[in-house]
Amino acid sequence: MIKSTRLLEEIRETNLSYLLLAQQLIREDRPEALFRLGISEDVADVISSLTTAQVLRIASSNMLMCRFRFDDEVVWNLLTSHSKDKSVSGMHAAILMAGKAIGSPN
Repeated sequence: MIKSTRLLEEIRETNLSYLLLAQQLIREDRPEALFRLGISEDVADVISSLTTAQVLRIASSNMLMCRFRFDDEVVWNLLTSHSKDKSVSGMHAAILMAGKAIGSPN
């Protein structure tokens, strides 16, 4: 029970951090936020318009609000690569992720 309660608390903290960060990014630089968060214009509109009470209520959900943007093994291999030139691997991974349609499951 304690482990489950702690896990739920961590999910809530993650949700709150994510939502606050998302709101900040959207308000400061919307196009950059859409890219970095991997969200659509419509989702950005909803997130940016949330009140503090709504953010707290949503964050209290037992469901994680954010998720990994991609499940492509190639991208993960590039990101975790132990190659000598990590910047090239990182850029290649960023290019692959940028090429994926926003809002698509992968």
